[in-house]
Amino acid sequence: MRAYSSYPWIVRESRVVTQWYFYCYDACAGPFFLKYCGYFPYNAKLCCNGNEYAKAMAARAGIGFTPLDNGFAAVDDAAAVQQICDSFDERVIWDLAAKWTGLLPCPFTAEDTAAGYRYEVSVLQAEFSRTQVLDAPVTGRIFFEQVIRDNIDIGRPDQAGLIFGRRIIRKGPRATPGRFRTRVITDGVVPTLHIDYKHSKIKQYHKEGKALRTETTINDTRDFGIGKRLHNLPALRAAGFTATRRLLAVQKLSHDPADGQAAIRQICDPITTQTGTRVADLRLGDPRAHALLAALCVFRLLPRGFANRDLRPILAQLLGVPAESITPGKMTYDLRRLRQHGLIERIPHSFRYQVTGPGLAHALFLTRLHDRFLRTGLAALASPSTSNRDLAAANRAYTSALDDLTRQAGLAA
Repeated sequence: MRAYSSYPWIVRESRVVTQWYFYCYDACAGPFFLKYCGYFPYNAKLCCNGNEYAKAMAARAGIGFTPLDNGFAAVDDAAAVQQICDSFDERVIWDLAAKWTGLLPCPFTAEDTAAGYRYEVSVLQAEFSRTQVLDAPVTGRIFFEQVIRDNIDIGRPDQAGLIFGRRIIRKGPRATPGRFRTRVITDGVVPTLHIDYKHSKIKQYHKEGKALRTETTINDTRDFGIGKRLHNLPALRAAGFTATRRLLAVQKLSHDPADGQAAIRQICDPITTQTGTRVADLRLGDPRAHALLAALCVFRLLPRGFANRDLRPILAQLLGVPAESITPGKMTYDLRRLRQHGLIERIPHSFRYQVTGPGLAHALFLTRLHDRFLRTGLAALASPSTSNRDLAAANRAYTSALDDLTRQAGLAA
């Protein structure tokens, strides 16, 4: 057999250049670009970014800030930066366009200008965004994923009408165009939430692992009954930011996942005290850690609490070891771990301890999770013929679907 392989080659052909791009930097507006069309009526497109304008003006004013891509992660003077952002209006855009169309080569000659040919600025696309920087970025992703789960129906017509402040007509000759739905798109591992209204949309995502970003993009100003001329920008800006605020107002959470993440870290992560001493963690799945949690459930009703010698025989029984193998020193070490993780507290002026309210709740929950869910579920997966057949069947179906997808993508070995 003869093997054929493709290879690149260059073919010389004539092409007419119809578009010219000019990438520029303005001292006030920051980076932007102008695109000229090479044939009549010589349309031009100006693309500028309000955030770049804010960063350039803040730098000129000597205001310190930490950039976050298309936003600010931190600023030294939030009020002053907000005033700069509010000053980015139609006058700034018009001055930018007039300044640079006068500096760059223009397709209109002096005779064309004298005859009344000139540029007018209209809004082709406008984006209005809000970046809310999280105080605990490590929990930001789980927070946003919970937002998606609890608001998957937010793209319905009744919700879209509430967010965009427009009446949605579903049937008849004057039905509102567009598909009303909520789309969750995963690009790599970062999910985004999309809500559509006619030609406009709102996108929400977790930005660079630090902030919740909400963007309202208006691709046709007439979706909101607003004209396209630049002087309509204030009304368009009000519509865009209002839609962003309404989305954040109607979104709901069944619970705050950050609280759960904080509780998991409080129990399962090592702790370093103020004196620099490291306290070991209570790892999920560690036999000794779960024996300690189960033992705490025994002492929940003792009014006088419990002491070192009270915990040792119960812990030995749960671990299946002789009581004498757990020395008072080992028990003191475990009591210290429990106390530093907030599960128990010492009774004043004594060597006895009592279980805290959160400690009892966490011990009960994690013990049941380990004994009734994790252990049972893993047993069903390990021995599908003798355990939960439904779980084993679901696992086989999931594995088979992944194998089929791998073969279709050509990734199978």
